[in-house]
Amino acid sequence: MSTRAPRPKPAGQRATIADVAAAAGVSKATVSRFFNHRERLLSPDIAARVEAAIAMLGYSPSPMAQALSRGKSRLIGLIVADITNPYSVAVLRGAEKACQDAGYLVMLFNLGNESGREREAIDALAGYQVDGFILNTLGRGAGVVDAVALHGKPAVLVDRRHAGMHADFVSLDNAGAMAQVCEHLLDGGWHELLYITEPQKGVSTRRERTAAFHDCVAAHAPQVKGDVFESEEGDTAGLEAALRALHQRARRGRRQAAVIAGNAVVTLRVAAAMTQLGWHFGRELGFVGFDDPEWAPLIGPGLTTLAQPTDEIGRAAAGCLIERLRGLEGAARQRLLPGELVVRGSSSLHAT
Repeated sequence: MSTRAPRPKPAGQRATIADVAAAAGVSKATVSRFFNHRERLLSPDIAARVEAAIAMLGYSPSPMAQALSRGKSRLIGLIVADITNPYSVAVLRGAEKACQDAGYLVMLFNLGNESGREREAIDALAGYQVDGFILNTLGRGAGVVDAVALHGKPAVLVDRRHAGMHADFVSLDNAGAMAQVCEHLLDGGWHELLYITEPQKGVSTRRERTAAFHDCVAAHAPQVKGDVFESEEGDTAGLEAALRALHQRARRGRRQAAVIAGNAVVTLRVAAAMTQLGWHFGRELGFVGFDDPEWAPLIGPGLTTLAQPTDEIGRAAAGCLIERLRGLEGAARQRLLPGELVVRGSSSLHAT
């Protein structure tokens, strides 16, 4: 059977598998076999005709069509709580590198901190036939567990747990990191502590760090005193009042007071409040913050931080998922990675 010259396609319209079949003088099933690397089912002559028709038409198969035909898309869905958060961006980079190294591509869905969109995100990515999910979500969406189970895809949780979801989990070792921060402050002479966190609201990471803070204070009582303040967005007056109360308690007890910030968002709020009060880090209050944003060395004498291994967290999450996609079975695993204390002037007494 001879090949036929292809009909000209309207401008901007892609050639289809039917066009290739017609040009090669074969069936669409034969072209599909060619693309699925089953050339052994085709004679050399037919394979050559299909290859020539593909080149002549400039045809490229739809990735989604290929995914549907073979049941694997080589796509991984990554859902993040807030793409403007440096933590999420850094984890994304690490996960994407690991996925690329393994031959997968990442599809991203940003929740924009809207918990009601978690189910929507999972359903949307499942519609693109992703092979599995990496979930760095808000950690309190009731529909997440059911949605993942419904689509039957493996998933890995990053940073925040979901109650009732038995999946691999990768995160900072929050208890170990908080112990490291507290020991650093205590060794430096700061014995009146205030831990400032965003509202816990069932978010596992915030609960774990708060519990670890209480454990550290209890372990060193009565020489050390500590309290927790939940900082709401926009409540600058409440935060300033909490800092003033901390400073006053420290003066009455003849102690040095320090603040621990639960993440980079809280760190910025504390820095703004300190400016409003006319105070200086390392003088009126010491300071250590979780996360190490690029601007931390630029504020006051430099902010001491607990840097999270974000690239490694992203890579580890992708690695766990890819192992599951390759057939690994067994109980859910947990990987807790250590942070790194970056010491700067804010945790040095009377820094200038």
